[in-house]
Amino acid sequence: MAYHHASFALRRGWLAGLFGLLCVVFGVAPAGAQGLVKAKYGDWELRCETPPGASREQCALIQSVAAEDKPNVNLVVIVLKTADNKSRLLRVIAPLGVLLPAGLGLKVDQIDVGRAGFVRCLPSGCVAEVVMEDALLDQLRGGQTGTFIIFNTPEEGIGIPLQLAGFKDGYEKLP
Repeated sequence: MAYHHASFALRRGWLAGLFGLLCVVFGVAPAGAQGLVKAKYGDWELRCETPPGASREQCALIQSVAAEDKPNVNLVVIVLKTADNKSRLLRVIAPLGVLLPAGLGLKVDQIDVGRAGFVRCLPSGCVAEVVMEDALLDQLRGGQTGTFIIFNTPEEGIGIPLQLAGFKDGYEKLP
């Protein structure tokens, strides 16, 4: 398995494109999909939205990363608790064109965590989702860097680093 590790940076201006993706995440109409940035924790943002008909707002911890040398390779990482507060979800929106059967790989501090399957593709990208068990949550809370790996071919993986600084504090603030 060959991984292409390149220089990546957080692309803050790209957050404008995030609004359409939040429609999918929160299940609201585009006009209300922006979500209010409640706080920042390192490179993570705590965004909240009250879906129509809901009695309380739903919040998510979000980080967006993009490759400097490949502007079409970007990810939106979303961590949230389900409305019934029984599950914790990790959703990652990857660009169209990824190899779906390979799934989305994840390493935390260079330790292989495993792969998540893609659940659907939308015009804005393909969504991988996993229910976070305590072990994964502990790894993310205590880690320094995560690396998501998307595949263009079975042999070519692209590693996209994700900063975990601030994740622990941000997750603790999720309602």
